[in-house]
Amino acid sequence: MKLHGSDYGLTTATWRKSTHSGGDGGDCLEVLDGVPDVVPVRDSKLTGGPALTFRADAWASFVGGLKRGCA
Repeated sequence: MKLHGSDYGLTTATWRKSTHSGGDGGDCLEVLDGVPDVVPVRDSKLTGGPALTFRADAWASFVGGLKRGCA
């Protein structure tokens, strides 16, 4: 699936940083909720940079694995 920044306003959207991220400005990922069927993910330090997109079911499996300690 191809997703362009202008398709969903990725450059002007409100991104959400992980609740596990510290306030020290370290390495963090941000995700964008509400995009149908995909989860855009970007580096919080490079907010003007590219976003990777994952199928929503694949992202859910990834996050589930992290929560179970399977990473």
